[in-house]
Amino acid sequence: MAEMAETAETQQADGRQAARAERRAARLAKQIGAFAKAHGGAEGQLAYLGQMGTRIVLVGEDGGWGDLVAPSYAVAESAAQRSGITLHDEFDGEFAAKVHTGPYEWTRMAGIQVGGPSNKA
Repeated sequence: MAEMAETAETQQADGRQAARAERRAARLAKQIGAFAKAHGGAEGQLAYLGQMGTRIVLVGEDGGWGDLVAPSYAVAESAAQRSGITLHDEFDGEFAAKVHTGPYEWTRMAGIQVGGPSNKA
């Protein structure tokens, strides 16, 4: 009898976890869609981050870029599929060349090393 109760509790917990993942994927898909709309379309790439989850890297048709983090690869993949964006296996070649960086990115990522302004406010 106790075994049946444990099984029911496990199934209930699994159901709650699956519902939570579905809601998270739907929210991410909405955010991806908003990004795509603001940037004339978008493409993406999924990057596994380990226990932290999966990074969804987005590149707009206008060269704008951004990212989101999903709790798992499955949630990230579901969100990307729901949003309808094209996913790339790698962040290289023509896909990477679409990214346009500006002064902010240069100062944050490499400015100090290449003689740009410091990041101190």
